[in-house]
Amino acid sequence: MAGAGAGERHPLHAWGWDERVERWWASAPRGTIAARVVRADRGRVLLQAASGTFTAPARAAGWSDGAERMPTTGDWVAVAPADAGGPGTIAGVLPRFSAVTRVDAHGQREQVLATNVDSVLAVHGLDRPLRGGRLERTLVLAWEGGAQPTVVATKTDLVDDPSPALEALAALAPGVEVLAVSAHRGTGLDPIREVLRPNRTAVMLGESGAGKSTLTNRLVGEEVQATRGVRAGDAKGRHTTVTRDLLLVPTGGVLIDTPGLRGLGLWEAEEGLALAFPDIEELASGCRFRDCGHEREPGCAVRAAAEAGSLDPARLARYAALRREAQEAGARREAVARRERRRPGTITQTAWRTRPGRRR
Repeated sequence: MAGAGAGERHPLHAWGWDERVERWWASAPRGTIAARVVRADRGRVLLQAASGTFTAPARAAGWSDGAERMPTTGDWVAVAPADAGGPGTIAGVLPRFSAVTRVDAHGQREQVLATNVDSVLAVHGLDRPLRGGRLERTLVLAWEGGAQPTVVATKTDLVDDPSPALEALAALAPGVEVLAVSAHRGTGLDPIREVLRPNRTAVMLGESGAGKSTLTNRLVGEEVQATRGVRAGDAKGRHTTVTRDLLLVPTGGVLIDTPGLRGLGLWEAEEGLALAFPDIEELASGCRFRDCGHEREPGCAVRAAAEAGSLDPARLARYAALRREAQEAGARREAVARRERRRPGTITQTAWRTRPGRRR
């Protein structure tokens, strides 16, 4: 599929096609059509093309950059039409301008959650205690993945006064917008629709029962995701969304709803940590040593701020824990890279970042 002519909108504009995709599509294999992965599940992918949706076998494929990628929700792919009406074949997976990832359940590999997203909606339900570490971890993943995070506080209808919780969320997310919504009442949705402006993509991340599916249904305007209540007593959610689905929002943009994620282990986080903890990074500029670990080093401005009460010691402790985890993840990445260098032809999950120099 050729790109749109001057002044024309591409047929997949509503699904996120923009100048970033257009640039890469210029090197698409001849005779292929463009499509976006709207679901990846059990060895098959559901694709959205200009002509409609269809399925194809999931297949790792490269591009002119030489890297092979296994297609996942949010990817743009080049599809070679099949003969005799059979399924098409993925001939290439375009480089990603962003990718939100975590470490897999075994702690050894990178798991790609969503690709080519502009925004991460970090969803927290006000019907449950605030877990600061969980939110900070989500922000790290968003920033590291090359996406702009937004904190979304749901279920405001279940609390008498959401202000204290919103202030606490804002303190945990310096410089990040915090939005309050009630999907049940349909209030607070317009600011989220502003994030989901036309041909931009957002992904929701949050615990089971936080209200992601209910909010998704409100934004899409129909019951596209099943919803269930939370357990009485502890507000624990029940898994209802089991796949990552890319959905078209009638007012503009596309939204990826995800299953509730119990674990958000870090795979790569150096820049994400710096952006999620700008207050600590600013303090660190006053440390005596440039490589200060903020633990026992003399002249540590960060530790001094915590001792003086201008920095929450609990926030510093969580930052330190995430930093250690990121360092351990870095060691695992190096070990995996060494093993794969000894195995010719190994497929890697390569992500391309929006920020200059963030190519992997």
